[in-house]
Amino acid sequence: MKNTCVECGEEIKGRADKKFCSDQCRSAFNNRLNSDATNFIRNINNILRKNRRILAELNPDGKTKIHRDRLMERGFKFSYFTNEFVTRTGNVYRFCYDQGYLALDEGWFALVVRQEYVE
Repeated sequence: MKNTCVECGEEIKGRADKKFCSDQCRSAFNNRLNSDATNFIRNINNILRKNRRILAELNPDGKTKIHRDRLMERGFKFSYFTNEFVTRTGNVYRFCYDQGYLALDEGWFALVVRQEYVE
């Protein structure tokens, strides 16, 4: 019994448990298999990376205070972040990877860089 490639249907030469005739067929199969979620995930990751880049550009020294309007001018999207850190006092820091922010009063935000001890 001869095995055929799952992607293109060509005859497979080599090991008996091979599923694909080449790396190109393996890649094409997996790309097609994952394509539905890929566009959605890619768009979310692009937003997260942009948010991180904005925070990093506005916070070159590792800690600063900035108004909400400056973040919004650059296209920052507040509903996209990678994780939250709640302090003992109840303050909620939101992070885009290693760059974070804390909402203060009257539209101001404290920008911070994630420290090693923050999990």
